[in-house]
Amino acid sequence: MSDAILLSIDEGLARLTLNRPARLNAFNEDLAVAWRDATTEATSRDDVRAILLDASGPSFCAGGDVIEMATSMADGGPLTELAGVINEGIRALTESSIPVVGAAHGTTAGGGLGILLCTDYAVIGGRSKIGSLYANIGLTPDLSVSAQLADAVGQRRALQLVLQDRLLSAEEALEWGLVAEVVSGSDAADEADRVRARAEEIARFWLAGAARAYGQAKQLVRSQPSRSFADQLAEEARSIGASFDTADAKARVAAFAAQSAKKAR
Repeated sequence: MSDAILLSIDEGLARLTLNRPARLNAFNEDLAVAWRDATTEATSRDDVRAILLDASGPSFCAGGDVIEMATSMADGGPLTELAGVINEGIRALTESSIPVVGAAHGTTAGGGLGILLCTDYAVIGGRSKIGSLYANIGLTPDLSVSAQLADAVGQRRALQLVLQDRLLSAEEALEWGLVAEVVSGSDAADEADRVRARAEEIARFWLAGAARAYGQAKQLVRSQPSRSFADQLAEEARSIGASFDTADAKARVAAFAAQSAKKAR
């Protein structure tokens, strides 16, 4: 696998690290292919029960590599193909039954926003800035921004972000519901370390608990838009029954019932 993305797996946790720090982890062909391959591998392995997505260098992801676009693309065909490759990785993460926590420090912009949106629980730094900025270079949103942003923050706020030259502060991103937590540090490097540490803490929490149930809950919520209300209720009913049939759930339900009966005496 290319060094443009790092993949390590330890005790059920797959860590995916965007690794083009000199270009603020902007996507070129090398990173796009590595992203697709790494996400596909992580989500297809039976020994992976949680995923942590982070990045090296001073920022999480600046979207597409605009310099390479300007110097190596004569028309939009290659850009469409590149987005298609990255989208395979986005679908691998969002459609999987594995919970994904994101650790985003520094700036997240353009397609980087779409990459952040494909995590299920996002932790960012207090110095972080998040925005769209596509229109600044005459482009339209890609990498799931138009597909996921409005679901995350509402249509009106999504429009505010894509129709303005605006970067949200960490506090604004938290208030909008775009991210789950904000972690601060003494300086940028310390903050990045603290963001990563908190994200790993969340992933380890999933792993120490009913990781399968967390993953199935994520999948239920993520897949809901594709179903009618009645079909979603039926899928919930099917899923909870299937969960109850697992050894883990049976043990946890029995322990909870025994503890409740003890308290009732």
